[in-house]
Amino acid sequence: MKLPQNLLFTKDHEWIRVEGNLATVGITDHAQEQLGAIVYVELPEEDEEFEQGDVLGAVESTKATADVFSPVSGKVVELNEELNDNPGAVNSSPYEEGWLVKIELSNPEELEELLNPDDYQKLIDEEA
Repeated sequence: MKLPQNLLFTKDHEWIRVEGNLATVGITDHAQEQLGAIVYVELPEEDEEFEQGDVLGAVESTKATADVFSPVSGKVVELNEELNDNPGAVNSSPYEEGWLVKIELSNPEELEELLNPDDYQKLIDEEA
């Protein structure tokens, strides 16, 4: 399983890439593997505001539907519209083309609560 070193992770298997005050959010390679073939992605509205831990959207696979939780508080400033036509990008490229939303951070201190790649790997190993 690939685990980019420039990301932070949640215990619920979301990833976040922070660039300045902007956070790109998606689900991890581990999460998409567990779900199987993703057939639909439900995204929030642009300009919608979320608190850390709120349900941001959902991914539906041939096996199950899973909520996606916001790793940080903030306002959605961009949606990955490509997923409407190609939800499978979450499977084939979870950290690049398969991102879900971009959020403008409202509380950057929350980043300290997220897992670094090594701690996330330990979490996955414990679940196995």
